[in-house]
Amino acid sequence: MKMRQGYLWAAFCLWALTFPLLEASSDGLVRIGLKKWRIDYKRIRAAKMARSAKYVGGRLKSMYQGAGDSDGESVLLRNYMDAQYYGEIGIGTPSQNFTVVFDTGSSNLWVPSTKCHFSIACLFHSKYNSRLSATYVDLGKEGEIHYGSGSISGVFSQDNVQVGSLSIKDQVFIEATREASLVFVLGKFDGILGLGFDEIVVGNATPVWYNMLHQSVIHEDIFSFWLNRDPLATEGGEIVFGGVDRRHFKGQHTYAPITQKGYWQFDMGEFLIGYKSTGFCEAGCAAIVDSGTSLIAGPTAVVTEINHAIGAEGIVSQECKEVVSQYGNMIWDLLISRVQPEKVCTQIGLCNYNGSLVVRSGSSYCFMNPRIKTVVEEENGNGTRVGNEVWCTACEMTVIWIQNQLKQRRTKEIIFSYVTELCQSLPSPMGESVVDCGRVPFMPDVTFTIADKHFTLTPKEYILKTGEGITTVCLSGFIALDVPPPRGPLWILGDIFMGVYHTVFDYGNLQVGFAEAM
Repeated sequence: MKMRQGYLWAAFCLWALTFPLLEASSDGLVRIGLKKWRIDYKRIRAAKMARSAKYVGGRLKSMYQGAGDSDGESVLLRNYMDAQYYGEIGIGTPSQNFTVVFDTGSSNLWVPSTKCHFSIACLFHSKYNSRLSATYVDLGKEGEIHYGSGSISGVFSQDNVQVGSLSIKDQVFIEATREASLVFVLGKFDGILGLGFDEIVVGNATPVWYNMLHQSVIHEDIFSFWLNRDPLATEGGEIVFGGVDRRHFKGQHTYAPITQKGYWQFDMGEFLIGYKSTGFCEAGCAAIVDSGTSLIAGPTAVVTEINHAIGAEGIVSQECKEVVSQYGNMIWDLLISRVQPEKVCTQIGLCNYNGSLVVRSGSSYCFMNPRIKTVVEEENGNGTRVGNEVWCTACEMTVIWIQNQLKQRRTKEIIFSYVTELCQSLPSPMGESVVDCGRVPFMPDVTFTIADKHFTLTPKEYILKTGEGITTVCLSGFIALDVPPPRGPLWILGDIFMGVYHTVFDYGNLQVGFAEAM
C-alpha cells in the first residue's frame, strides 16, 4: 500500500499535456483546441521518480472557448486526469507560444528563457527567445519567485502578450533562467500566468489581468472559470475574460465579498459532513478560491474527520493518541468548566501563546498552491516557535473533536473512543489518502457554507478515480493544511470545488461568485 501511495503521489505531481491548436471561429472568438491524455496505472508507476518532490501545485486550469452565449473573450483549457487544467498564450512579435497555468493564487507571468542553460527543466519546455521578438524590451532587473520546495529565478523583460484574441502591449514578465524543482522538470506546462491581485506580485510588475483592464481590451472587469470534470470530454473547460458563458451554469451566482486582497479570499461559514456540524468554522473561517490548487485543502482536524467518515487510510499518529491518553481527562475537565477552547492547550502546557495567538505548525501537501504555502511558511518562520509544535497541534485537534462531541451530548467513554479512532485517520505527511472505491456510493456528502448558502459536494465529486478494472484506485480530494491565526484557519477551494461550481472573479465589485456548473 505504501508503494502504491507513492505512485499516486507521483502521478499527481507529474503533469502531462499535449499542445493545443489555434483555431478561428465564426463568432469572432479565438478557440484554442485542446487534447486529452487518459492516465492508466502504468503511467503512475512510470512516475515513481517524482515521489520525492514535495512541491505541490496541481496547478492546472482548464478553459474552453464556446460558441454561443459568451459575453467575453474565452480561452480553452485542457483537463488532465480531472486534476489539471491549462491553456496557451503567445509572447513577442512574431508570437512565441507557451502552455501556462492560469493561476488565481499568484500574480506574475513567467516562462522559460533561452538564457536558461543550467536547469534541466528548461531542456524540456518551450523557451522565450528575446532576439526573435521585434517588441522585446530589456528591463535589466532580476527576480525570483519561491514555490514551496522549489523556485524560479530570472530577469524581468517586457513584450507583447497574446491571450486568445486579446493583445496586451508592453507586458512585464520573468524570463526564467533557473527552475529549481523536480516538478518543473516533469511538468509539461511551460510557465504560469497569475490572476491574483497585485498585492502579491513579485518585482512590482503589473499583472496581465490588470493590463487587460488598463488597455481596455476587455469591457467588463470580471473573469470566470468553468472546469469540465469529465475526463473523457474533448474540452477541458474555459476561462472567459470580461464576461461569463451562460451555458455553463444554472441559476444565479451567490457572491461573497473579498476580505483580504492578494489572493481571492473571503469568509466561509460552517463545514458539514453528512449534513451534520463538525463544530469547525462556526465562528467563521477564511477561504481562498484558487485555480492553481487541484484539490481542497483544509484544517487537519476537519480533514481527519472527513477521512474517518469515508474510510480513508492515513497514518497512526502516536502523539495524537498520547495526548488523548495522558491529557484527555484534563482537556475534558477544562472544557466542562467552560475554559475557552483556544486556551485549553496553553493551560495544560502543550502550547504557548505568542502575543495573542497560539503558535502551531503549518503544513501543506501535494496540489496546494505553492505560493500560498510560501506565505504560510514565512509567517510561521517569522514568529517565535515555542513548545513542541507536534504536541501542540495534536492537542488543539483533540480539543476541537471533544468540544464538538460534547455539543452532541455523548458520554465521555464514547467521545474518547471516537477521538482515538480519529487519531488513526490523520492524513499522511505527504497528503495522499486512498479510499475503497466500492464504498464511494455510501460515503457522506460534504457541505461548505458561503454567504449563508450551502454548497454541497457528493462523494462522486470529491473522490478522484484513476486506472481501470483491477487497477482502479480512488483518492480523497481533501488534503490537510494548517494555517495559524490571524490568517487562519484557512480553506483552499481548488479545482475539485470549482469543477462543481462555476466561479466568477469579480474584480470591479471585489467579490467571488459561485453557481452550479453544467
